[in-house]
Amino acid sequence: MIGSQINQYKILEKIGSGGQGTVYKALDTKLNRTAVIKVLPPELTLKPSNFKRFEREAQLCSELDHPNICTIYDFHSADGVFYIAMQYVAGKNVRQP
Repeated sequence: MIGSQINQYKILEKIGSGGQGTVYKALDTKLNRTAVIKVLPPELTLKPSNFKRFEREAQLCSELDHPNICTIYDFHSADGVFYIAMQYVAGKNVRQP
């Protein structure tokens, strides 16, 4: 997926992954800013309840407004790939020493 493009987001590198998706650092080519893209795994899109949960996550997170919480930019799909685009915050993983 690195090097590919989802709508206006060019995927730069993988940041991490978990049960609900894979997270990538990306470049928003329209606004020329770094963003984070969380992509729902294709196997989870087969069940409507998984997609609804992912959509609900985007909706709930977009309602939050706090300096310590990243801003949600977008929730969309392209060619069957569902994603949440959000603010990129530079730093290291909290699991890193």
